[in-house]
Amino acid sequence: MNPGITSLCERSDVRLMKFIDLFSGIGGFRLAMERAGHECVGYCEIDKFARKSYQAIFNTEGEWTEHDIRNATDESIRGIGRVDVICGGFPCQAFSVAGKRQGFADTRGTLFFEIMRFASILRPRYLFCENVPGLLNHEGGDTFETILRAMDEVGYDAEWDCLNSKDFGVPQNRERVFLIGHLRGASTRKVFPFGTNKQTADGIQGLSRTTNTLTARYGDAAGNGSFIAESERTAQRINGVGNLDIKGDDYIKRVYGTDGISPALPTMQGGKQEPKIAVPVLTPDRPEKRQNGRRFKENGEPMFTLTGQDRHGVMDGNHHIRKLTPRECWRLQGFPDWAFDRAQKVNSDSQLYKQAGNSVTVNVIYEIAKRL
Repeated sequence: MNPGITSLCERSDVRLMKFIDLFSGIGGFRLAMERAGHECVGYCEIDKFARKSYQAIFNTEGEWTEHDIRNATDESIRGIGRVDVICGGFPCQAFSVAGKRQGFADTRGTLFFEIMRFASILRPRYLFCENVPGLLNHEGGDTFETILRAMDEVGYDAEWDCLNSKDFGVPQNRERVFLIGHLRGASTRKVFPFGTNKQTADGIQGLSRTTNTLTARYGDAAGNGSFIAESERTAQRINGVGNLDIKGDDYIKRVYGTDGISPALPTMQGGKQEPKIAVPVLTPDRPEKRQNGRRFKENGEPMFTLTGQDRHGVMDGNHHIRKLTPRECWRLQGFPDWAFDRAQKVNSDSQLYKQAGNSVTVNVIYEIAKRL
């Protein structure tokens, strides 16, 4: 068990289960599953930089591992032994509306069937998968039907739900589909639906309750910028205040106010692609929020374009545009600072940004994990 993680093992209604972490990334599934009292017996991740972060965060000595899941032989998989849960946020690019949505025609899309190969050999009680909402309607629903048929053929019944990270204690608007497979005849229990729980960040950060605005700071981390609630009133709102006059896709140009939640983190690697926020610079003689002689967007006022010089510093003396830091992006995914600190020692900011965007949100995974 890692520091800062409170186990539920002492509860009489919690059954310790062994799980394997496929497409593990930086360990969002693992962090949540371990907090729920379960034990990891192995992991698989092809990205060498994500593996470095994962190994820095967790004690992986003696565990089964593989870089490319396609290279895992059936004999090697059998050698893993008893597994109760297979976790896997299988690559989403093939199904995401942000990509070309080629589905199973994309080689990344076929990696779902590697999960089914593991399931056919290990026969775990549960399959615990995550992907983008675009998976549900890709090819008019045919892709998702193929997934359900594949699970059925291997002996698994399925349930699924679409959950948003903003409802689970982190200020990020991130919708994802969570798919649970139940081994037929294994006496598993239903997971979905369930209500949201905005207290889920407490045990992970070991600090006061995080909520839904970008304005406040954790006590000893104030210089880094973090996210704690000031008002439930702004909990469900993304406050876009303008666009930078720079080249690139629309999401690169957007600037967000600090009185709302973050949009979903992209898989950026720096290069001005990081989410940008306008931070108020409050002084006694300048209490108003103004930019170039006008107010910031409020109450549905249309967006305006910020000039090219705005991205370099202070806007009319009242607001400063800056990008989110890698630490802030990791916090938006529910990772505690101790985990980020370990990963930061072995990876560049460029990789840390990418890893945050590729990860699952720990808080959401935990809420599901404790119901298994």
